[in-house]
Amino acid sequence: MVEIVNVIGSGLLDVEFDLERVAADIGSIAEYNPDKYPGMYLRFAEDAPLVTVYRTGKYIVTGADSEEEAYSIRKRLLNLLADNEMIPTSEDEWFRIQNFVCTAELGESLNLNALTIGLGLENTEYEPEQFPGLIYRPSGADCVVLLFASGRVVITGSRDLDVAKETFAVVQDEVSDILALD
Repeated sequence: MVEIVNVIGSGLLDVEFDLERVAADIGSIAEYNPDKYPGMYLRFAEDAPLVTVYRTGKYIVTGADSEEEAYSIRKRLLNLLADNEMIPTSEDEWFRIQNFVCTAELGESLNLNALTIGLGLENTEYEPEQFPGLIYRPSGADCVVLLFASGRVVITGSRDLDVAKETFAVVQDEVSDILALD
């Protein structure tokens, strides 16, 4: 079963911000240190997704557990900024989900060397001295699959959850076929 572990979305507000002023006005839920990073961090609760707001009006939501939570945090951000008269209305130019990060289990240990060859050297990267997982870019898929010897799988880069699930099903079949020959 494919489980979402992180949803990342981004949007654009039709305004430029003085982030120092915004952080001061918003208070304790905002953190801005331009010497460390050019964006302002905003977190509505300790375990809530992180929102990063940039001077240009671009913002990124990371750490959501679902698409719904990403949209909910977006709405809270827009309401907060509108309530504090930092934007004229609680609307943005656009917002979209950029990436689902999902995990799944194949239920068996994997021979990553055999999979590297079986999945095709042109579609895989496996350098165990640098990273313990096999990086697989399935042909025609808009995501990247990380396969680990434990059988754990990470799917990242998909903007659509159904595509991530379909990709896992295809990878599951490919791995099964390759390991049956091993």
